[in-house]
Amino acid sequence: MSQLRLVKAHAYGNDFLLVPEEAGTGDMALLARALCHRHHGVGADGVILYTRSGTRATMRLWNADGSVSELSGNGLRCLAAYVAREAGLVPAADGVVTVETTAGVKTLELLACEGPRYSFRAAMGQPEQVREVDIAVAGETLRAVVLQVGNPQCVVLGPLPDADRFNRLGPALATHPMFPEGTNVEFAQVDDAGNVRILIWERGVGPTTSSGTGTSASAVAAAAYGGAARSVDVHAPGGTQRVDWTDAGIFLTGWAEVVLDGVWSGRA
Repeated sequence: MSQLRLVKAHAYGNDFLLVPEEAGTGDMALLARALCHRHHGVGADGVILYTRSGTRATMRLWNADGSVSELSGNGLRCLAAYVAREAGLVPAADGVVTVETTAGVKTLELLACEGPRYSFRAAMGQPEQVREVDIAVAGETLRAVVLQVGNPQCVVLGPLPDADRFNRLGPALATHPMFPEGTNVEFAQVDDAGNVRILIWERGVGPTTSSGTGTSASAVAAAAYGGAARSVDVHAPGGTQRVDWTDAGIFLTGWAEVVLDGVWSGRA
């Protein structure tokens, strides 16, 4: 692979490489691993193959380890930021980006634009299969909330774990036999009705500073089982996003910014 044009964007430090769909030939798992490598490649948490026509786009996502993911809320917003930039969108009644994903069509309302940073309110759809389960893992039995937010999520409510416990439980839960396709993992502490703090172990990536779907899942779990309100600020290491869980579904508010237009001249 040579002279592959790409765009890099991030949302709260959760970073993605945007690659045109027509360039996604060959072994995408191999290409994703090469591109995402933090030292030998460009470095990212995932690769998004996209098409764009005006303010409409499509996306397919590969994690840093080469595995396929159904959806990323932050990746979705990164692509929307690029689309908004290319289309010259401004926050207004018609400032809407529509993205077709493996998990369905998502719409994002552009709220603000400050330099390379674009803020959106994204309609993430309804959470599905929300339930509490007991999971025996790494010598413990944990009570967790499992659900689908376009992709699988496992949320452990309670005091945030220290680094050793996080690094032990995160990968063990992400690859637990209960989740044949793997799962994203969040540890979520409800500080009060309007504030939730989280740590994230992303399926196919590892620790991440932020996750849009993980933020959404944590808010749903906290509201359903942790005493939180259905509108909350969710604080991750990379920053704070707003989640409103309404009768119409989950709405996720946060920003993304494009940081690089470049050319990959390495080999996959």
